[in-house]
Amino acid sequence: MNNSYFFTDLITWIENNITEKLLLDDIAIKSGYSKWHLQRLFKNHTGLSLGSYIKTKKLERAFFDIVNVEGTITDVAIKYGFESLQTFTRCFNRYYGFPPSKVRKQNSLTSIQPECVPVKTVGALH
Repeated sequence: MNNSYFFTDLITWIENNITEKLLLDDIAIKSGYSKWHLQRLFKNHTGLSLGSYIKTKKLERAFFDIVNVEGTITDVAIKYGFESLQTFTRCFNRYYGFPPSKVRKQNSLTSIQPECVPVKTVGALH
């Protein structure tokens, strides 16, 4: 199997299911590899661990929702599978360098963009 196609397909599946609880065991079954081998392949292909990639995508989508979708920040946290608003706020703040409430308060996105470089690496989000 072409590795590029495999990872494109896997990443598309992850992104299409980003609001679900994505367990390593389930992703490994989807991929057809053991979870240990899949993690090694994923890290070699993307430069990120599978868990870091998923956390990054959840936070990026959450940022978009905070800006563009009505509802509370708690609703966004729950949608992306964070156990509590506090956990979500802590992870968001570590990744972006500011809390989600600051994003919500902005009338324009001139000073805050979701593509901004995170303050810390995603692995530090635990």
